[in-house]
Amino acid sequence: MAATPMDQPALIVFDLDFTLWDAGGVWCDCLTPPFRQQEGRVEDREGRHVRLYDDVPRILDECEASPAALALASRTGEPDWARRLAELLGIRARFAHQEIYPSSKVRHFAALREATGCDYDQMLFFDDEERNVHEVGRLGVTCVLVEQGMTHAVFQDGLERFAVVGRRTGRLLGEGAVQSGRT
Repeated sequence: MAATPMDQPALIVFDLDFTLWDAGGVWCDCLTPPFRQQEGRVEDREGRHVRLYDDVPRILDECEASPAALALASRTGEPDWARRLAELLGIRARFAHQEIYPSSKVRHFAALREATGCDYDQMLFFDDEERNVHEVGRLGVTCVLVEQGMTHAVFQDGLERFAVVGRRTGRLLGEGAVQSGRT
């Protein structure tokens, strides 16, 4: 992994459901496989559409242009389904690390730390569930609560928060959990 300045994360981690994609208003483990691409869209057997939030391709392009590595952390009850959807949506290969299984996000982040060698304070995490943001934030990860799907503004808020926390404290444990999207 390339070295990153202290004000930039070494690892950027995203949740899937309600963060990178909308699965028709439900979690992906509530869908009905098989999944298929139909007229440029991904849908399940019942015809429910799964789509990336509009800004996600641009956000992932920017991440790939940075020295940061990319990872997924999802606690879905159907890991194979999530991986298949990520593949059909064209994003799976963009993530060097993928922790997709039913478990605490703390376990996901321990595995990411082991796999990448990144300390928690060098990680930036986006998730739609407050409990995940708080659990992972206590590890020292800078976390951003995504309230209505990933947007470029939320992404920029996260990068700015990461830089501010790093400059101010050198990354104090438990710090970094912020809520984005509220004024």
